[in-house]
Amino acid sequence: MRDVSGLGRHDSWDGVRAVVGGFGVSGFAAADNLNHLGARVTALAEGGDAEQHEKAELLEVLGADVRLEQGATQTLPDDVDVLVVSPGFRPDAPLVRQARERGVPVWGEVELAWRLRDVGPDGLPAPWLCVTGTNGKTTTVQMLDSILRAAGLRSVAAGNVGLPLVEAVMDPAPYDVFAVELSSFQLHHTYSMSPQASVVLNLAEDHLDWYDGPTAMADYAADKGRIYQNVQRACVYNVADPETERLVMEADVVEGARAVGFTLGMPGVSMLGLVEDLLVDRAFIEERRSSAAELCRVGDIAGGAEAGVEVAPHLVANALAAAALARAHGVSQAAVRDGLTGFRLDGHRISRVPTTDGLTWVDDSKATNPHAALSSLQAYDDVVWVAGGLAKGAHFDDLVRTVAPRLRAAVLIGRDREVVADALSRHAPDVPVIRVDAPETDGVVDGPALMRRVVGAAADLAAPGDTVLLAPGCASQDQFPGYAARGDAFAAAVRERQTG
Repeated sequence: MRDVSGLGRHDSWDGVRAVVGGFGVSGFAAADNLNHLGARVTALAEGGDAEQHEKAELLEVLGADVRLEQGATQTLPDDVDVLVVSPGFRPDAPLVRQARERGVPVWGEVELAWRLRDVGPDGLPAPWLCVTGTNGKTTTVQMLDSILRAAGLRSVAAGNVGLPLVEAVMDPAPYDVFAVELSSFQLHHTYSMSPQASVVLNLAEDHLDWYDGPTAMADYAADKGRIYQNVQRACVYNVADPETERLVMEADVVEGARAVGFTLGMPGVSMLGLVEDLLVDRAFIEERRSSAAELCRVGDIAGGAEAGVEVAPHLVANALAAAALARAHGVSQAAVRDGLTGFRLDGHRISRVPTTDGLTWVDDSKATNPHAALSSLQAYDDVVWVAGGLAKGAHFDDLVRTVAPRLRAAVLIGRDREVVADALSRHAPDVPVIRVDAPETDGVVDGPALMRRVVGAAADLAAPGDTVLLAPGCASQDQFPGYAARGDAFAAAVRERQTG
């Protein structure tokens, strides 16, 4: 077995026997670039769609061995120097288990990307500013990318959002800086990464079906905490979530790296926070013990009211985290302001559906776990809550206990709706609950028809001035292709009701 521990962008990969597990977006990027570097690549996946088979044919012409068939990922080939796995491969997956037993290094795509970085005009690789957390990752990374671009830097959002990291670092036109979103899955097989600055936004139950056993939550948190290892300048944490600060305190960082907090309250020294309606910095200014630097007005984040955005507390927290990472990179106050005000949210994130019926209808279909749903619910009073779907092993007791006074009623859908209903019966027994069944044709859920029923039920339960909030707290794939389709169906049903 060849020693690959020291291999980087400009080393010889000729003859390195690399197996790539998974042939999705990140798997293809890994296989393609390893093949380009001269490695002997074998890519394994359990089937694939037409596009993946076309990509497989291209790689095979270039000399790779691509196997897209049932059972392909059950056995690790002989004579392997390194296994590169896509994020979906659990720690107990056959390929991973067999590699561990045989002493074969297991890398994720992020580990490979870090090793393949190139130097820029200054002779140094472009720094990484990294984001993880249970909720808010994509929004924060997109905010960060907007700030960096406002500063005139060639930035890219990559990783769990945007470009695959391997593709981004191999771009022939080098970037100045990378805004990197990382999931716990991606971090699990990442070892040598040394970000310039990192943040764990928050920690709550999610993906506990991927982690197994009584230590699932601890294992999930530990993987999130890997983002702080070897940080060079700033470990950014959430003051309201002590677990994120604990992860910072336990991390082995580069000497001189600082802990920097963000808070929705008045910031202390080495924090970013709020002073009335202003986002301010008391971490990256020389006079931080006696003053603060103004960054942006709360109401201007993501265009504020002019863009139809509800500037909810969790959106402000995301903005503060993005600002902290950008400031760690040396970005000016003006660039933070311009980047945050010019940023626009993706769809299905606390998006108001315009109506004239005296109710506020909000699509937050992206709230796919209880923690995200809690953040949405806490932004409104008198809520008719639309919830349910695939709970992924999560529980709703803490959420319901916290928001019970806000709930006027609940409309429940999806396979695991009884998980939500049970929590409501325990902690909000006086809240009316309606279960809405999904119409089906030949076993296929009619999503638009389901949402028409949901919107009708919610309208019957709501009183003038109430908010009807789609914040399901669950994944959508039991009834919809994804959270976007679920949100689209909800918004369309609301508009249809308005037009009669």
